Amino acid sequence: MSRRSAPAVLPPSLRAWLALTGGLAAPAVLVLGVLYAGDSEPGPVDAWIWAAVHGVRPPWRNVALATDFLGEPAGAAALVVVAVVGCLLLRRPRAAVLVVVGPGTAVVTTTLLKSLVGRTIHGGNLSYPSGHTAFVTALALAVALLAAGRLGLGRTAGTSLVFASALVAGAAMGWAQVALGAHYPTDALGGWCTALAVVPATAWLVDGVADRLDDWLADRTDDRTDNVGQNTRR
Repeated sequence: MSRRSAPAVLPPSLRAWLALTGGLAAPAVLVLGVLYAGDSEPGPVDAWIWAAVHGVRPPWRNVALATDFLGEPAGAAALVVVAVVGCLLLRRPRAAVLVVVGPGTAVVTTTLLKSLVGRTIHGGNLSYPSGHTAFVTALALAVALLAAGRLGLGRTAGTSLVFASALVAGAAMGWAQVALGAHYPTDALGGWCTALAVVPATAWLVDGVADRLDDWLADRTDDRTDNVGQNTRR
C-alpha cells in the first residue's frame, strides 16, 4: 500500500477526464501533423484566421510581443522559477516537479515533432507544432492542477478550472503567435493539443515515482526503527 508524504499532483477526481482528454489530444496532434507534413503554405482554415488576426498594430502588437516573450527562454525560465517557488511555499514538492518537467516535456515533444513533420513558415523555419503555445498551456495546466488539489475541488469544478486555464493560456499565446506571423493557426492548435496530451501523463508519472520513493523511504524508516528497538532490548 502506498504511504504518501505529499498530496498527489494529479487529483483522483480528475484522472479519468484528463486521461480521456489526453487520449483525444494525442491523435489530434498526429492527424494535424500528417495533414500538414512538408507544407510551407497556410491551409484553408489557416488562411481565414490569418487574414483576421495577422498584422496587428499597436497597442495590440505590443501585447502580442509581451505574450510571445513568455514563451522565449528568458520569459519561460522566469515563469517556471516563480511557479516552482510558489509550489515550495505551499509545500507541494510534487507540483514543483511538474511545473518543471511538464512544460519541459511539452517543449521537447514539439521540437521532435517539428523535425518529423517538416512544416515550414517564412522560408524554412519549422513551425508545427508551436512550442510557445505548448509551453504556456502546459504550465497553465500544471498550475491549475495544483490549485484544484489545494482547493479540494471536485470533478466538475476541478475539470472546469483545468480546462479553462489551458484554454485561456493556449488561446492567448496562439493569438500572439499568429498575430506576429510566427506560426499558422493550426500550429498553435497542435501545440495546445500537445500540452493536453503530455501534462496529464507526466503528472501521473510524477505521482507514480513519488509514491514509490515515499514507500521506499518509509520502509527504510521502519527498518531503522526495528533495528533500534532490537538493539535496545539487548
